[in-house]
Amino acid sequence: MLLHRVLRRIATWSVLSFFREIHVVGEENVPEDGPVIVVSTHHNMMIDPAVLSSTFPHKRPLHYWSKASLFKHPIANRIMRNTGNIPVDRENKDNQVLFKGTFDALAKGAVVALFPEGTSYTEPRIRQVKDGASWSALEFTKWASSNETHSKPLIIIPTGIVYTNKAKYRSRVILSFGKPIQMEEYVVDFLAGSEKNAVKRLTARIEKEMIMLTINAPDWETLYPARMARDMLWPGERSIDPEHYVEISQTMIDLFCTPDPALHDVKNKLLTYHSLLRATNLTNSTLSGLPLPDALNPSANTSLPSRLTTLLVLLRDSLASLIRLPFFIFPLLVHLPAYFIARVGAKLVEDQEETQAQNKVVFALLLLSVVYPAVFFFLWKFFWMTPTGAVIALMTSYAFIVYHVKIIDSNYEHAKRLVAAWRVLVGVWAPTKWDLSFSALAPYTTPYIPPANSWIDKPKTEHSPPLTPTSDPSPTSRRRDIPTRRLIRHVLRARSNAARCLLKFFADLEKNGGKVRASSHLAQQYGESVRENGKDVEETEDGVVAPQEPRSWRDAREVISFLRARGARIGELKHRVEGDWAAVNSEGE
Repeated sequence: MLLHRVLRRIATWSVLSFFREIHVVGEENVPEDGPVIVVSTHHNMMIDPAVLSSTFPHKRPLHYWSKASLFKHPIANRIMRNTGNIPVDRENKDNQVLFKGTFDALAKGAVVALFPEGTSYTEPRIRQVKDGASWSALEFTKWASSNETHSKPLIIIPTGIVYTNKAKYRSRVILSFGKPIQMEEYVVDFLAGSEKNAVKRLTARIEKEMIMLTINAPDWETLYPARMARDMLWPGERSIDPEHYVEISQTMIDLFCTPDPALHDVKNKLLTYHSLLRATNLTNSTLSGLPLPDALNPSANTSLPSRLTTLLVLLRDSLASLIRLPFFIFPLLVHLPAYFIARVGAKLVEDQEETQAQNKVVFALLLLSVVYPAVFFFLWKFFWMTPTGAVIALMTSYAFIVYHVKIIDSNYEHAKRLVAAWRVLVGVWAPTKWDLSFSALAPYTTPYIPPANSWIDKPKTEHSPPLTPTSDPSPTSRRRDIPTRRLIRHVLRARSNAARCLLKFFADLEKNGGKVRASSHLAQQYGESVRENGKDVEETEDGVVAPQEPRSWRDAREVISFLRARGARIGELKHRVEGDWAAVNSEGE
Protein backbone atom coordinates (compact mmCIF):
# COMPACT_ATOMS: atom_id res chain seq x y z
CA MET A 1 0.00 0.00 0.00
CA LEU A 2 2.09 2.84 -1.36
CA LEU A 3 -0.26 5.62 -0.26
CA HIS A 4 -0.36 4.18 3.24
CA ARG A 5 3.44 4.29 3.47
CA VAL A 6 3.45 7.88 2.20
CA LEU A 7 0.83 8.96 4.73
CA ARG A 8 2.65 7.16 7.53
CA ARG A 9 5.86 8.99 6.61
CA ILE A 10 4.06 12.35 6.65
CA ALA A 11 2.47 11.44 10.00
CA THR A 12 5.89 10.53 11.38
CA TRP A 13 7.42 13.83 10.29
CA SER A 14 4.46 15.75 11.71
CA VAL A 15 4.32 14.19 15.16
CA LEU A 16 8.10 14.14 15.61
CA SER A 17 8.20 17.83 14.68
CA PHE A 18 5.41 18.73 17.09
CA PHE A 19 6.32 16.52 20.05
CA ARG A 20 9.69 16.41 21.76
CA GLU A 21 9.55 12.65 22.30
CA ILE A 22 7.27 9.66 21.75
CA HIS A 23 8.19 7.00 24.29
CA VAL A 24 6.93 3.50 23.58
CA VAL A 25 6.24 1.07 26.45
CA GLY A 26 5.30 -2.60 26.06
CA GLU A 27 6.53 -3.07 22.50
CA GLU A 28 7.16 -6.72 23.31
CA ASN A 29 3.39 -7.24 23.69
CA VAL A 30 2.81 -6.69 19.97
CA PRO A 31 3.44 -9.75 17.73
CA GLU A 32 5.26 -9.43 14.43
CA ASP A 33 2.46 -11.17 12.53
CA GLY A 34 -1.04 -12.57 12.90
CA PRO A 35 -4.45 -10.85 13.24
CA VAL A 36 -4.56 -8.10 15.86
CA ILE A 37 -7.17 -5.60 16.96
CA VAL A 38 -5.61 -2.57 18.67
CA VAL A 39 -8.00 -0.75 21.01
CA SER A 40 -6.62 2.67 21.88
CA THR A 41 -7.60 5.71 23.90
CA HIS A 42 -8.69 8.68 21.82
CA HIS A 43 -8.22 12.08 23.45
CA ASN A 44 -6.38 14.05 20.75
CA MET A 45 -8.33 13.87 17.47
CA MET A 46 -6.21 13.11 14.36
CA ILE A 47 -3.01 13.20 16.42
CA ASP A 48 -3.90 9.84 18.02
CA PRO A 49 -3.93 7.77 14.79
CA ALA A 50 -0.85 9.70 13.60
CA VAL A 51 1.07 8.79 16.77
CA LEU A 52 -0.16 5.21 16.66
CA SER A 53 0.62 4.62 12.98
CA SER A 54 4.04 6.29 13.04
CA THR A 55 5.37 4.36 16.05
CA PHE A 56 3.57 1.01 15.87
CA PRO A 57 6.02 -1.84 16.56
CA HIS A 58 7.56 -3.80 13.66
CA LYS A 59 6.27 -1.05 11.30
CA ARG A 60 3.09 -3.03 10.76
CA PRO A 61 0.51 -1.02 8.78
CA LEU A 62 -2.70 -0.18 10.62
CA HIS A 63 -6.22 -0.35 9.17
CA TYR A 64 -8.89 2.05 10.45
CA TRP A 65 -12.66 2.01 10.16
CA SER A 66 -14.17 4.64 7.84
CA LYS A 67 -17.71 5.44 6.75
CA ALA A 68 -18.83 3.22 3.87
CA SER A 69 -20.19 6.26 2.02
CA LEU A 70 -16.61 7.49 1.47
CA PHE A 71 -15.92 4.44 -0.70
CA LYS A 72 -18.76 4.90 -3.23
CA HIS A 73 -16.77 6.65 -5.95
CA PRO A 74 -14.33 4.28 -7.75
CA ILE A 75 -11.36 6.64 -7.41
CA ALA A 76 -12.16 7.44 -3.76
CA ASN A 77 -12.63 3.72 -3.11
CA ARG A 78 -9.17 2.96 -4.47
CA ILE A 79 -7.53 5.76 -2.49
CA MET A 80 -9.29 4.84 0.75
CA ARG A 81 -8.42 1.16 0.49
CA ASN A 82 -4.83 1.91 -0.55
CA THR A 83 -4.38 4.00 2.57
CA GLY A 84 -5.51 1.14 4.80
CA ASN A 85 -9.10 2.20 5.49
CA ILE A 86 -11.89 -0.33 5.99
CA PRO A 87 -15.48 0.48 4.94
CA VAL A 88 -18.03 0.20 7.73
CA ASP A 89 -21.75 0.76 7.15
CA ARG A 90 -23.04 1.63 10.61
CA GLU A 91 -26.65 1.57 9.42
CA ASN A 92 -26.43 -2.17 8.68
CA LYS A 93 -27.71 -4.32 11.54
CA ASP A 94 -26.22 -7.57 10.19
CA ASN A 95 -22.85 -7.91 11.92
CA GLN A 96 -21.53 -10.29 9.27
CA VAL A 97 -22.08 -7.58 6.65
CA LEU A 98 -21.11 -4.73 8.97
CA PHE A 99 -17.71 -6.23 9.75
CA LYS A 100 -17.00 -7.86 6.37
CA GLY A 101 -14.09 -5.51 5.59
CA THR A 102 -12.70 -6.11 9.07
CA PHE A 103 -12.95 -9.90 8.60
CA ASP A 104 -11.10 -9.69 5.26
CA ALA A 105 -8.25 -7.68 6.80
CA LEU A 106 -7.91 -9.86 9.89
CA ALA A 107 -8.07 -13.06 7.83
CA LYS A 108 -4.94 -11.82 6.04
CA GLY A 109 -3.16 -11.35 9.36
CA ALA A 110 -3.49 -7.55 9.37
CA VAL A 111 -3.76 -5.10 12.28
CA VAL A 112 -7.02 -3.20 12.74
CA ALA A 113 -6.83 -0.14 15.02
CA LEU A 114 -10.00 1.01 16.75
CA PHE A 115 -10.90 3.79 19.20
CA PRO A 116 -13.65 2.22 21.32
CA GLU A 117 -14.44 5.45 23.18
CA GLY A 118 -16.29 6.51 20.05
CA THR A 119 -15.13 10.13 20.04
CA SER A 120 -12.23 12.33 21.08
CA TYR A 121 -12.73 14.37 24.25
CA THR A 122 -11.11 16.15 27.19
CA GLU A 123 -12.14 14.68 30.52
CA PRO A 124 -10.30 13.75 33.74
CA ARG A 125 -10.73 10.04 33.02
CA ILE A 126 -11.86 7.49 30.44
CA ARG A 127 -15.59 8.15 30.31
CA GLN A 128 -16.92 5.46 28.01
CA VAL A 129 -15.84 2.36 26.12
CA LYS A 130 -18.34 1.18 23.52
CA ASP A 131 -18.96 -2.40 22.41
CA GLY A 132 -17.94 -2.14 18.74
CA ALA A 133 -14.45 -3.56 19.21
CA SER A 134 -15.78 -6.49 21.26
CA TRP A 135 -18.48 -7.30 18.72
CA SER A 136 -16.01 -7.22 15.83
CA ALA A 137 -13.48 -9.42 17.68
CA LEU A 138 -16.00 -12.04 18.73
CA GLU A 139 -17.83 -12.02 15.40
CA PHE A 140 -14.51 -12.53 13.59
CA THR A 141 -13.59 -15.42 15.90
CA LYS A 142 -16.99 -16.97 15.17
CA TRP A 143 -16.60 -16.36 11.42
CA ALA A 144 -13.04 -17.74 11.39
CA SER A 145 -14.11 -20.96 13.15
CA SER A 146 -16.91 -21.59 10.64
CA ASN A 147 -14.80 -20.72 7.58
CA GLU A 148 -11.76 -22.73 8.63
CA THR A 149 -9.26 -19.92 8.13
CA HIS A 150 -5.64 -20.84 8.72
CA SER A 151 -4.69 -17.55 10.36
CA LYS A 152 -3.33 -17.35 13.89
CA PRO A 153 -5.81 -16.76 16.73
CA LEU A 154 -6.98 -13.17 17.03
CA ILE A 155 -5.70 -11.12 19.97
CA ILE A 156 -6.68 -7.67 21.24
CA ILE A 157 -3.91 -5.25 22.28
CA PRO A 158 -5.15 -2.56 24.73
CA THR A 159 -3.29 0.69 24.14
CA GLY A 160 -2.99 3.93 26.06
CA ILE A 161 -1.81 7.21 24.53
CA VAL A 162 -0.84 9.65 27.28
CA TYR A 163 0.28 13.22 26.59
CA THR A 164 2.17 15.32 29.12
CA ASN A 165 0.26 18.26 27.63
CA LYS A 166 -1.67 17.23 24.55
CA ALA A 167 -2.10 20.72 23.07
CA LYS A 168 1.40 22.01 23.84
CA TYR A 169 4.19 22.25 21.29
CA ARG A 170 7.27 20.13 22.17
CA SER A 171 5.52 18.18 24.92
CA ARG A 172 5.96 14.41 25.25
CA VAL A 173 3.89 11.32 24.46
CA ILE A 174 3.88 7.98 26.26
CA LEU A 175 2.45 5.19 24.09
CA SER A 176 1.80 2.02 26.12
CA PHE A 177 0.83 -1.40 24.76
CA GLY A 178 -0.76 -3.71 27.32
CA LYS A 179 -0.79 -7.47 27.63
CA PRO A 180 -2.71 -9.21 24.81
CA ILE A 181 -6.30 -10.21 25.52
CA GLN A 182 -7.07 -13.73 24.31
CA MET A 183 -10.51 -14.61 22.95
CA GLU A 184 -10.92 -18.11 24.39
CA GLU A 185 -12.63 -17.19 27.68
CA TYR A 186 -15.20 -14.99 25.91
CA VAL A 187 -15.90 -16.88 22.68
CA VAL A 188 -17.32 -19.92 24.52
CA ASP A 189 -20.23 -17.87 25.89
CA PHE A 190 -20.58 -16.03 22.59
CA LEU A 191 -20.97 -19.24 20.59
CA ALA A 192 -23.26 -20.71 23.26
CA GLY A 193 -25.83 -17.97 22.69
CA SER A 194 -24.90 -15.54 25.49
CA GLU A 195 -23.66 -13.00 22.99
CA LYS A 196 -24.53 -9.83 24.87
CA ASN A 197 -23.01 -11.07 28.11
CA ALA A 198 -19.79 -12.13 26.35
CA VAL A 199 -19.53 -8.78 24.58
CA LYS A 200 -20.09 -6.82 27.80
CA ARG A 201 -17.52 -8.90 29.66
CA LEU A 202 -14.94 -8.33 26.92
CA THR A 203 -15.72 -4.59 26.83
CA ALA A 204 -15.30 -4.42 30.61
CA ARG A 205 -11.92 -6.16 30.27
CA ILE A 206 -10.84 -3.74 27.51
CA GLU A 207 -11.88 -0.75 29.65
CA LYS A 208 -10.03 -2.11 32.67
CA GLU A 209 -6.83 -2.64 30.67
CA MET A 210 -7.06 0.82 29.07
CA ILE A 211 -7.49 2.42 32.49
CA MET A 212 -4.36 0.66 33.73
CA LEU A 213 -2.36 2.18 30.86
CA THR A 214 -3.59 5.75 31.33
CA ILE A 215 -4.12 8.48 33.94
CA ASN A 216 -7.59 8.69 35.45
CA ALA A 217 -9.11 10.96 38.10
CA PRO A 218 -12.70 11.04 39.37
CA ASP A 219 -13.07 14.77 38.66
CA TRP A 220 -11.23 17.98 37.80
CA GLU A 221 -11.12 18.92 41.49
CA THR A 222 -8.76 15.97 42.00
CA LEU A 223 -6.86 16.04 38.72
CA TYR A 224 -5.72 19.67 38.81
CA PRO A 225 -4.19 19.57 42.34
CA ALA A 226 -2.56 16.20 41.63
CA ARG A 227 -0.97 17.57 38.44
CA MET A 228 0.19 20.70 40.27
CA ALA A 229 1.69 18.69 43.13
CA ARG A 230 3.47 16.43 40.62
CA ASP A 231 4.89 19.45 38.80
CA MET A 232 6.17 20.91 42.07
CA LEU A 233 7.82 17.65 43.11
CA TRP A 234 9.37 17.22 39.65
CA PRO A 235 9.91 20.89 38.66
CA GLY A 236 11.67 20.31 35.34
CA GLU A 237 9.60 19.49 32.26
CA ARG A 238 11.79 16.44 31.68
CA SER A 239 12.34 15.52 35.34
CA ILE A 240 10.15 12.42 35.18
CA ASP A 241 11.39 9.33 33.38
CA PRO A 242 8.69 8.64 30.74
CA GLU A 243 8.82 4.98 31.74
CA HIS A 244 7.32 5.97 35.12
CA TYR A 245 5.25 8.99 34.09
CA VAL A 246 1.86 7.22 34.08
CA GLU A 247 2.26 5.38 37.39
CA ILE A 248 3.66 8.50 39.13
CA SER A 249 0.77 10.62 37.88
CA GLN A 250 -1.79 7.99 38.87
CA THR A 251 -0.21 7.63 42.30
CA MET A 252 -0.52 11.38 42.88
CA ILE A 253 -4.19 11.29 41.82
CA ASP A 254 -4.87 8.31 44.08
CA LEU A 255 -3.19 10.14 46.95
CA PHE A 256 -5.51 13.12 46.47
CA CYS A 257 -8.52 10.77 46.45
CA THR A 258 -7.77 9.70 50.02
CA PRO A 259 -10.56 10.76 52.42
CA ASP A 260 -8.30 12.91 54.60
CA PRO A 261 -9.57 16.29 55.94
CA ALA A 262 -6.01 17.64 55.76
CA LEU A 263 -6.14 17.36 51.98
CA HIS A 264 -8.88 19.95 51.61
CA ASP A 265 -6.61 22.93 52.29
CA VAL A 266 -3.79 21.42 50.21
CA LYS A 267 -6.14 20.99 47.24
CA ASN A 268 -7.41 24.56 47.51
CA LYS A 269 -3.90 26.02 47.64
CA LEU A 270 -2.79 23.93 44.65
CA LEU A 271 -5.92 24.85 42.69
CA THR A 272 -5.31 28.54 43.32
CA TYR A 273 -1.70 28.26 42.13
CA HIS A 274 -2.76 26.23 39.09
CA SER A 275 -5.39 28.82 38.13
CA LEU A 276 -3.05 31.78 38.51
CA LEU A 277 -0.42 30.08 36.37
CA ARG A 278 -3.01 29.55 33.66
CA ALA A 279 -4.14 33.17 33.92
CA THR A 280 -0.57 34.44 33.46
CA ASN A 281 0.50 31.84 30.86
CA LEU A 282 3.38 30.79 33.10
CA THR A 283 4.39 27.28 34.15
CA ASN A 284 5.83 25.97 37.38
CA SER A 285 8.84 24.56 35.53
CA THR A 286 9.66 28.01 34.12
CA LEU A 287 9.34 29.68 37.52
CA SER A 288 11.44 26.94 39.12
CA GLY A 289 14.29 27.76 36.74
CA LEU A 290 14.36 31.48 37.60
CA PRO A 291 16.60 33.06 40.25
CA LEU A 292 14.24 34.38 42.92
CA PRO A 293 16.46 35.32 45.89
CA ASP A 294 15.31 37.44 48.84
CA ALA A 295 16.65 40.65 47.25
CA LEU A 296 13.89 40.57 44.61
CA ASN A 297 11.60 42.35 47.05
CA PRO A 298 12.02 46.12 46.56
CA SER A 299 10.46 46.82 49.98
CA ALA A 300 12.71 44.42 51.85
CA ASN A 301 15.39 45.83 54.13
CA THR A 302 18.31 45.10 51.81
CA SER A 303 21.12 47.24 50.50
CA LEU A 304 21.00 48.75 47.02
CA PRO A 305 23.98 46.72 45.74
CA SER A 306 22.19 43.52 46.74
CA ARG A 307 19.10 44.48 44.72
CA LEU A 308 21.30 45.44 41.78
CA THR A 309 22.97 42.05 42.01
CA THR A 310 19.57 40.42 41.65
CA LEU A 311 18.85 42.51 38.58
CA LEU A 312 22.24 41.61 37.12
CA VAL A 313 21.51 37.91 37.61
CA LEU A 314 18.36 38.22 35.51
CA LEU A 315 20.19 40.31 32.93
CA ARG A 316 22.88 37.65 32.75
CA ASP A 317 20.30 34.96 32.05
CA SER A 318 18.70 37.17 29.42
CA LEU A 319 22.06 37.79 27.76
CA ALA A 320 22.79 34.05 27.72
CA SER A 321 19.54 33.49 25.85
CA LEU A 322 20.24 36.28 23.37
CA ILE A 323 23.71 34.90 22.60
CA ARG A 324 22.05 31.79 21.20
CA LEU A 325 19.83 33.81 18.89
CA PRO A 326 22.30 34.22 15.95
CA PHE A 327 22.52 30.43 15.61
CA PHE A 328 18.75 30.17 15.47
CA ILE A 329 17.65 33.37 13.79
CA PHE A 330 17.43 32.05 10.22
CA PRO A 331 15.43 28.88 11.07
CA LEU A 332 13.26 31.04 13.34
CA LEU A 333 12.44 33.56 10.61
CA VAL A 334 11.63 30.81 8.09
CA HIS A 335 9.35 28.99 10.52
CA LEU A 336 7.85 32.08 12.17
CA PRO A 337 4.81 32.14 9.81
CA ALA A 338 4.16 28.47 10.69
CA TYR A 339 4.31 29.23 14.42
CA PHE A 340 1.90 32.13 13.93
CA ILE A 341 -0.61 30.22 11.81
CA ALA A 342 -0.48 27.30 14.28
CA ARG A 343 -1.49 29.67 17.10
CA VAL A 344 -4.33 30.96 14.94
CA GLY A 345 -5.49 27.38 14.35
CA ALA A 346 -5.47 26.67 18.09
CA LYS A 347 -7.38 29.88 18.84
CA LEU A 348 -10.19 28.74 16.54
CA VAL A 349 -10.88 25.83 18.92
CA GLU A 350 -9.86 27.47 22.18
CA ASP A 351 -12.51 25.55 24.16
CA GLN A 352 -11.69 22.19 22.54
CA GLU A 353 -8.34 21.12 23.91
CA GLU A 354 -8.57 17.79 22.08
CA THR A 355 -8.58 19.65 18.73
CA GLN A 356 -5.88 22.25 19.32
CA ALA A 357 -2.83 20.09 18.53
CA GLN A 358 -4.52 18.78 15.37
CA ASN A 359 -5.15 22.33 14.16
CA LYS A 360 -1.63 23.42 15.01
CA VAL A 361 -0.11 20.53 13.06
CA VAL A 362 -2.46 20.78 10.05
CA PHE A 363 -2.24 24.56 9.71
CA ALA A 364 1.56 24.56 10.04
CA LEU A 365 1.93 21.58 7.70
CA LEU A 366 -0.11 23.29 4.98
CA LEU A 367 1.97 26.45 5.25
CA LEU A 368 5.30 24.59 5.35
CA SER A 369 4.28 22.62 2.25
CA VAL A 370 4.68 26.00 0.52
CA VAL A 371 7.62 27.35 2.53
CA TYR A 372 9.93 24.36 2.13
CA PRO A 373 9.58 24.17 -1.69
CA ALA A 374 10.19 27.92 -1.78
CA VAL A 375 13.41 27.45 0.18
CA PHE A 376 14.45 24.66 -2.18
CA PHE A 377 13.82 26.72 -5.32
CA PHE A 378 15.61 29.72 -3.81
CA LEU A 379 18.68 27.56 -3.13
CA TRP A 380 18.41 25.87 -6.50
CA LYS A 381 18.36 29.24 -8.23
CA PHE A 382 21.40 30.23 -6.18
CA PHE A 383 23.18 27.21 -7.73
CA TRP A 384 22.16 28.29 -11.27
CA MET A 385 19.31 25.75 -11.63
CA THR A 386 21.74 22.98 -12.60
CA PRO A 387 21.11 19.25 -11.85
CA THR A 388 24.00 19.28 -9.40
CA GLY A 389 22.58 22.44 -7.88
CA ALA A 390 19.21 20.69 -7.44
CA VAL A 391 20.88 17.89 -5.47
CA ILE A 392 22.79 20.38 -3.32
CA ALA A 393 19.65 22.47 -2.76
CA LEU A 394 17.65 19.38 -1.81
CA MET A 395 20.30 18.17 0.64
CA THR A 396 20.71 21.66 2.10
CA SER A 397 16.94 22.03 2.54
CA TYR A 398 16.73 18.67 4.29
CA ALA A 399 19.67 19.53 6.55
CA PHE A 400 18.01 22.86 7.33
CA ILE A 401 14.79 21.12 8.42
CA VAL A 402 16.67 18.61 10.58
CA TYR A 403 18.78 21.43 12.09
CA HIS A 404 15.63 23.30 13.08
CA VAL A 405 14.14 20.26 14.82
CA LYS A 406 17.43 19.49 16.62
CA ILE A 407 17.94 22.98 18.06
CA ILE A 408 14.33 23.99 18.70
CA ASP A 409 14.04 22.42 22.16
CA SER A 410 16.89 24.26 23.90
CA ASN A 411 16.07 27.55 22.20
CA TYR A 412 12.37 27.19 22.96
CA GLU A 413 13.14 26.60 26.65
CA HIS A 414 15.50 29.59 26.79
CA ALA A 415 12.93 31.79 25.07
CA LYS A 416 10.23 30.83 27.58
CA ARG A 417 12.62 31.44 30.44
CA LEU A 418 13.64 34.83 29.03
CA VAL A 419 10.04 35.99 28.69
CA ALA A 420 9.11 34.67 32.14
CA ALA A 421 12.16 36.28 33.76
CA TRP A 422 11.26 39.75 32.58
CA ARG A 423 7.59 39.34 33.40
CA VAL A 424 8.48 38.30 36.93
CA LEU A 425 11.06 41.08 37.24
CA VAL A 426 8.57 43.76 36.16
CA GLY A 427 5.80 42.30 38.33
CA VAL A 428 7.89 42.09 41.50
CA TRP A 429 9.67 45.42 41.16
CA ALA A 430 6.50 47.30 40.25
CA PRO A 431 4.78 49.32 43.01
CA THR A 432 2.48 47.19 45.16
CA LYS A 433 -0.44 49.51 44.37
CA TRP A 434 -0.38 48.07 40.83
CA ASP A 435 -1.23 44.61 42.14
CA LEU A 436 -4.73 43.32 41.59
CA SER A 437 -6.70 43.58 44.82
CA PHE A 438 -7.65 40.39 46.64
CA SER A 439 -11.33 41.22 46.20
CA ALA A 440 -10.90 41.25 42.40
CA LEU A 441 -8.72 38.12 42.31
CA ALA A 442 -11.48 35.48 42.44
CA PRO A 443 -11.99 35.08 38.65
CA TYR A 444 -8.28 34.33 38.26
CA THR A 445 -8.15 31.72 41.03
CA THR A 446 -11.13 29.72 39.80
CA PRO A 447 -9.96 26.74 37.70
CA TYR A 448 -11.03 26.47 34.09
CA ILE A 449 -13.36 23.55 33.37
CA PRO A 450 -13.48 22.32 29.74
CA PRO A 451 -17.02 22.31 28.32
CA ALA A 452 -18.87 19.01 28.37
CA ASN A 453 -18.73 16.86 25.25
CA SER A 454 -22.21 16.06 23.95
CA TRP A 455 -20.98 12.74 22.53
CA ILE A 456 -20.06 11.38 25.95
CA ASP A 457 -22.61 9.06 27.54
CA LYS A 458 -22.16 9.90 31.21
CA PRO A 459 -23.92 7.78 33.85
CA LYS A 460 -27.16 9.27 35.10
CA THR A 461 -25.93 9.38 38.70
CA GLU A 462 -22.67 11.11 37.88
CA HIS A 463 -22.01 14.65 38.90
CA SER A 464 -18.86 16.68 39.37
CA PRO A 465 -18.55 18.80 42.51
CA PRO A 466 -18.02 22.52 41.91
CA LEU A 467 -14.46 23.74 41.98
CA THR A 468 -14.24 26.42 44.64
CA PRO A 469 -10.69 27.03 45.84
CA THR A 470 -11.81 30.54 46.69
CA SER A 471 -15.20 32.13 47.06
CA ASP A 472 -17.20 31.98 43.87
CA PRO A 473 -16.94 35.13 41.80
CA SER A 474 -20.12 37.13 41.55
CA PRO A 475 -21.84 37.37 38.16
CA THR A 476 -20.59 40.91 37.78
CA SER A 477 -16.93 40.09 38.54
CA ARG A 478 -16.25 38.55 35.16
CA ARG A 479 -12.68 37.70 34.28
CA ARG A 480 -10.96 40.07 31.90
CA ASP A 481 -7.48 40.18 30.44
CA ILE A 482 -5.14 42.26 32.57
CA PRO A 483 -1.37 42.88 32.48
CA THR A 484 0.57 39.96 33.94
CA ARG A 485 2.51 42.28 36.26
CA ARG A 486 -0.66 42.77 38.33
CA LEU A 487 -0.78 39.05 39.13
CA ILE A 488 2.91 38.16 39.56
CA ARG A 489 3.06 38.70 43.32
CA HIS A 490 -0.14 36.69 43.68
CA VAL A 491 1.41 33.87 41.62
CA LEU A 492 4.54 33.77 43.80
CA ARG A 493 2.49 33.97 46.97
CA ALA A 494 0.24 31.13 45.75
CA ARG A 495 3.33 29.08 44.85
CA SER A 496 4.73 29.58 48.32
CA ASN A 497 1.42 28.73 50.01
CA ALA A 498 1.01 25.60 47.88
CA ALA A 499 4.56 24.42 48.60
CA ARG A 500 4.12 25.10 52.31
CA CYS A 501 0.88 23.08 52.50
CA LEU A 502 2.27 20.27 50.37
CA LEU A 503 5.40 20.05 52.50
CA LYS A 504 3.36 19.85 55.71
CA PHE A 505 1.04 17.23 54.21
CA PHE A 506 3.93 14.95 53.22
CA ALA A 507 5.67 15.48 56.57
CA ASP A 508 2.52 14.49 58.47
CA LEU A 509 1.91 11.56 56.13
CA GLU A 510 5.43 10.23 56.66
CA LYS A 511 5.25 10.76 60.41
CA ASN A 512 1.80 9.26 61.02
CA GLY A 513 1.75 6.57 58.32
CA GLY A 514 -1.53 4.83 57.62
CA LYS A 515 -3.23 3.92 54.36
CA VAL A 516 -3.87 6.02 51.26
CA ARG A 517 -6.19 5.37 48.34
CA ALA A 518 -4.75 3.48 45.36
CA SER A 519 -5.87 2.21 41.98
CA SER A 520 -6.35 -1.55 42.13
CA HIS A 521 -3.56 -2.36 39.66
CA LEU A 522 -1.06 -0.20 41.57
CA ALA A 523 -2.16 -1.67 44.91
CA GLN A 524 -1.64 -5.18 43.54
CA GLN A 525 1.71 -4.24 42.01
CA TYR A 526 3.08 -2.80 45.24
CA GLY A 527 1.98 -5.49 47.64
CA GLU A 528 -1.36 -4.36 49.06
CA SER A 529 -4.51 -6.48 48.96
CA VAL A 530 -7.49 -5.44 46.86
CA ARG A 531 -11.14 -6.08 47.70
CA GLU A 532 -12.50 -7.64 44.51
CA ASN A 533 -16.22 -8.17 43.98
CA GLY A 534 -15.67 -11.23 41.81
CA LYS A 535 -17.92 -10.06 38.98
CA ASP A 536 -16.94 -9.21 35.41
CA VAL A 537 -20.24 -7.39 34.77
CA GLU A 538 -23.27 -6.31 36.75
CA GLU A 539 -26.95 -6.11 35.89
CA THR A 540 -28.38 -2.58 36.32
CA GLU A 541 -31.44 -0.65 35.20
CA ASP A 542 -29.46 0.44 32.12
CA GLY A 543 -28.52 -3.15 31.23
CA VAL A 544 -25.27 -5.09 31.61
CA VAL A 545 -22.38 -2.83 32.62
CA ALA A 546 -18.89 -3.11 34.09
CA PRO A 547 -18.79 -2.95 37.91
CA GLN A 548 -17.18 -0.07 39.76
CA GLU A 549 -13.46 -0.46 40.42
CA PRO A 550 -12.88 -1.92 43.92
CA ARG A 551 -11.45 0.41 46.54
CA SER A 552 -7.80 -0.31 47.15
CA TRP A 553 -5.13 1.04 49.46
CA ARG A 554 -1.37 1.43 49.77
CA ASP A 555 0.82 2.10 52.77
CA ALA A 556 1.49 5.86 53.09
CA ARG A 557 5.20 5.48 53.80
CA GLU A 558 5.56 3.07 50.88
CA VAL A 559 3.99 5.68 48.60
CA ILE A 560 6.41 8.38 49.80
CA SER A 561 9.35 6.01 49.25
CA PHE A 562 7.94 5.17 45.82
CA LEU A 563 7.82 8.86 44.88
CA ARG A 564 11.29 9.62 46.25
CA ALA A 565 12.79 6.62 44.42
CA ARG A 566 11.49 8.09 41.16
CA GLY A 567 12.95 11.54 41.75
CA ALA A 568 10.34 13.44 43.81
CA ARG A 569 12.08 16.42 45.43
CA ILE A 570 9.99 16.48 48.58
CA GLY A 571 12.82 17.81 50.74
CA GLU A 572 13.46 20.75 48.40
CA LEU A 573 9.95 22.14 48.94
CA LYS A 574 11.17 23.72 52.19
CA HIS A 575 13.89 25.74 50.46
CA ARG A 576 11.45 26.89 47.80
CA VAL A 577 8.98 28.00 50.47
CA GLU A 578 11.60 30.12 52.22
CA GLY A 579 12.86 31.76 49.01
CA ASP A 580 9.47 32.47 47.47
CA TRP A 581 7.95 33.81 50.66
CA ALA A 582 10.78 36.27 51.12
CA ALA A 583 10.44 37.35 47.50
CA VAL A 584 6.80 38.42 47.85
CA ASN A 585 6.48 39.25 51.54
CA SER A 586 6.56 43.01 51.12
CA GLU A 587 4.37 43.82 54.10
CA GLY A 588 5.64 41.49 56.82
CA GLU A 589 3.08 38.76 56.17
